[in-house]
Amino acid sequence: MEAALEVLPVGGRSRRNRKWPDEVKARVVAETLMPGATVNEVARRHGVCANHVSSWRTLARKGRLVLPAPEGPVEFAALMVGPVDGTRGEDAGAGVRPEIIVGTVVIRLEAGATADRIASVVHALATSS
Repeated sequence: MEAALEVLPVGGRSRRNRKWPDEVKARVVAETLMPGATVNEVARRHGVCANHVSSWRTLARKGRLVLPAPEGPVEFAALMVGPVDGTRGEDAGAGVRPEIIVGTVVIRLEAGATADRIASVVHALATSS
């Protein structure tokens, strides 16, 4: 009769910490951004703790993890609004009228609209749809 060989971990942890390649992290994060997907469900499917996936999402938001290009049509675009640096002249941007385009609707703001004003309009649009 043959005996089965069993390997037991000796000392320390019984579990190995896994290193996930950035490509795998990016694919998992991209799956969480699909409509109807949840972090918990995607993490369970890949055998990863949900808190790891959440931290990977944070890395992606900060630009430290590059996500793959979407396969289908893009459904949203990020808008980054920040303070204007002092290198431009005061009246250089005075004649510029920011436009926000959503589908067939075009919203033209007043010339020289502040970043806060633009952000508030975008936020109102996002919450109304």
